Amino acid sequence: MIGFVLYLIVIGFIAGFIARALVPGKDAMSVAATIVLGIVGSFIGGFIGYALTHKDSADGAFQASGIIGSIVGAIIALLVYRAVNGRGTRHVV
Repeated sequence: MIGFVLYLIVIGFIAGFIARALVPGKDAMSVAATIVLGIVGSFIGGFIGYALTHKDSADGAFQASGIIGSIVGAIIALLVYRAVNGRGTRHVV
């Protein structure tokens, strides 16, 4: 269990950092928010991998992914985060 949590933190940091570097634009996120972004991305990537391949179906659809799936999932999560938070900052004149 502790190994899995450490895995999520390390992969989450790496995937979140790479996702923030690949997606252009400014993000005011702390290191903790970057780790959470990567962890969420890991589960999104795991769901996408499950939906496409049904590999490891015994683990179910809610599972962590490897580094590539985590990066892809973190990019998706970052774009959704920007879309949701960007709506409140626009000013109409």
